[in-house]
Amino acid sequence: MTKKSLIKRYLITGLLIWVPLVITLWVLDLLVGIMDQTLLLLPPEYRTENWLGVHIPGLGVVLTVLIVFVTGVLAANIIGQRLVTFWEGLLARIPVVNSIYHGVKQVSDTLFSPGGQAFRKALLVQWPSPGMWTIAFLTGTPGGDIVNHLKGEYVSVYVPTTPNPTGGYFVMIPRSAVVELDMSVDEALKYIISMGVAAPGGTGRRRSNATRAAVEQQKAVNQ
Repeated sequence: MTKKSLIKRYLITGLLIWVPLVITLWVLDLLVGIMDQTLLLLPPEYRTENWLGVHIPGLGVVLTVLIVFVTGVLAANIIGQRLVTFWEGLLARIPVVNSIYHGVKQVSDTLFSPGGQAFRKALLVQWPSPGMWTIAFLTGTPGGDIVNHLKGEYVSVYVPTTPNPTGGYFVMIPRSAVVELDMSVDEALKYIISMGVAAPGGTGRRRSNATRAAVEQQKAVNQ
């Protein structure tokens, strides 16, 4: 191995160690900085800058968790539920705020409710054209008037982008055109975020032959 190749190898090894660490610290710093803004809700005399002379990062995280917890406790009883209903009814009377609030609320109820399943299963679908495969997530089945215009059995699918899975496409695909993967949603998300580098293991191998057969069958149908 030449000296130039050795230096290049050491630089790449160093980058592989530092880049994930720096990005992780940057994201944590960003989140803590945002949550620390909740300290502005406190009167000035209760802020650490005034009685300790220095700002302590992270206290906003504690305050945010405390606010969320107390809100959940209050909203869980009858009086709290009535207040929430009154508040939502008040927002419903404001045209622009109503559409934004209820749209965000539907998404948050799906994502964070104890019984909610935003991403139910990891799927393999042909996207963006036949012969090209990617990972998608089952979100449900089409509803409303949409069902009257679709022939056959369809499923609602979310196709995430890489490496940022929060952006993507919502499509309705025939159930026969999707392949269900023996892979957890978390494993699929890691695979997408890593751009295919962090290959899933464990349970995903147990049905690899079945998945491969399903893909081959789907290819035969398309031909």
